[in-house]
Amino acid sequence: MTRTWKEMAFGDLPIREDLKSQHAYGAPQLDVPIRLNVNENPYPPSPDLVARIAEAIAAVAKEANRYPDRDFAKLRESLAEYLRHDSGIAIAAKHIWAGNGSNEVLQHILQVFGGPGRTALAFTPAYPMYEEYCRTTFTHLHRVPRNARFEIDFAEAIDAIETVQPSVVFLTSPNNPTGTALSIDTIQAVLDVAPGIVIVDEAYAEFRRDGVPTAVSLLPDNPRLIVSRTLSKAFKFAGGRVGYCACVASIIEAIQLVRLPYHLSVFTQAAACAALAARDELLAQVATLKAERDATVAWLRGIGLRVADSDANFVLFGEFSDRHAIWNALLREGVLIRETGPNGFLRVSIGTASEMDAFRETLQRALAEHR
Repeated sequence: MTRTWKEMAFGDLPIREDLKSQHAYGAPQLDVPIRLNVNENPYPPSPDLVARIAEAIAAVAKEANRYPDRDFAKLRESLAEYLRHDSGIAIAAKHIWAGNGSNEVLQHILQVFGGPGRTALAFTPAYPMYEEYCRTTFTHLHRVPRNARFEIDFAEAIDAIETVQPSVVFLTSPNNPTGTALSIDTIQAVLDVAPGIVIVDEAYAEFRRDGVPTAVSLLPDNPRLIVSRTLSKAFKFAGGRVGYCACVASIIEAIQLVRLPYHLSVFTQAAACAALAARDELLAQVATLKAERDATVAWLRGIGLRVADSDANFVLFGEFSDRHAIWNALLREGVLIRETGPNGFLRVSIGTASEMDAFRETLQRALAEHR
């Protein structure tokens, strides 16, 4: 029976069999007063910076009839300059690749180094999008559980890599959703035994505690290492959708085989360069957010909850016999957090001081009602 476009249902479509039972990734987008569920920087850019970004966009709009620079040379140099400043490592523009958020960058990597007959390895709980990158590139994902402290068991990790021989290893530091970071020694040990590409996802790197180094420091001696980052978190540029990675130039040459043409618009490139030029302003509240995070960890532990150590701008806490009831109780009072991670746990993004006060007050009422 032929159906009209108004009658066609999802189940009527000739969807790939492996996708029929899947659900699209995404956190709830609800119109509530306090949104602490997607790890955004809660502080908006200043009116002056908004004006500078608008001016940069207006300037390139005059030639919007032309395709953008497909190699986004100016943006790559701006990102390289920032990484040099952050890490002290001599990163050049040729070592930088960028995309529509770090999601696109990581998908590019899986398109090149994953694929049918290949395996990626991740330590769970981990960022759920790793599963999607593997599914859409027909890469098998091998999962290695973290220990009770949400840390990677060193011996188990090495054994799994030597046994599975993955084409790609995902290391996340700090890890989402747990917030836990990796030591440089652990990352190097994985690099020493991994037969393929090792990705260190540092989306939350700017929030790491003092003394926790970046994996960028390992790039000069490890040509199979890729360090990915984003402007969505600490840089309060989530709406700009720019992520990037640093690696040897030959990996970027390989990535160019799979990227879509002109994948970063002139507007994205101009806005991101303007934001990077104002990095000191955009990162000005990072120290405040780190302090608020540490205070939140201490407070949650003080009321008897189990809390993972966090080097990110979020905190995973539990355990609850019915986490959805707690989540829903907060939502009823206008506080949206994330129901994610291991069963029995919830994750709260770090907001402003007033937002965190509201979170603590509503959580105490929810616990009194449901715990």
